[in-house]
Amino acid sequence: MKILIVEDDRDTAAHIAAGLQSSASHIDNARDGYTGLTMAAREHYDLLVVDRMLPQLDGLSMVRELRHAGRETPVLMVSALGEVDARVEGLEAGADDYLAKPFAMIELRARLAALSRRPHMAEHPTLLRVADLVLDRITREVRRADRAVELQPREFRLLEYLMTHQGRVVTRSMLLEHVWEFHFDPQTSVIETHISRLRNKIDRGFEQELLHTVRGAGYCLRAAD
Repeated sequence: MKILIVEDDRDTAAHIAAGLQSSASHIDNARDGYTGLTMAAREHYDLLVVDRMLPQLDGLSMVRELRHAGRETPVLMVSALGEVDARVEGLEAGADDYLAKPFAMIELRARLAALSRRPHMAEHPTLLRVADLVLDRITREVRRADRAVELQPREFRLLEYLMTHQGRVVTRSMLLEHVWEFHFDPQTSVIETHISRLRNKIDRGFEQELLHTVRGAGYCLRAAD
């Protein structure tokens, strides 16, 4: 089981990690909300333990952004704010469970075990498909009509993001934030350049175009209607 702990206090993060060693095969720690969001959006985790009060991006906002991006990883939110209203806020933000500090490690383990047994939507399918285009997240292979498509790492991330949002318009700001990790627009042609290269690799030589430019809005990866 792979777990991400998003906690800025070193001692608390170490305490939680130590308590989960026997049940987790891999444990990562993020020290702020932005880092936690980036790691949770990019990597596959079975469970997230998220502190509510985090620097840069608070836990509520982090979970909201994660859910908005379509990630359904089970989240246990922990916080010194244990009042009913605070708990409701956490759950409404998208957390699956809420645990007030201080807590007993045996209860945290029990709550995480319960979350791991719940049926959840497939958040990270191994294969992404759009028409005859297939991306394998495990092998990092891309094929169209069973023909191998060689992509650079950034091109792969760009295609993966477009495929997870297939049929929807993806804006320039969304790509900058989730593929390049820019939280501002550097006003360069980097996106246009990569889109052009990607289009050449996945569409050139095929009758049906999949990668579309939506003028004034962004880009959309979809099969023909």
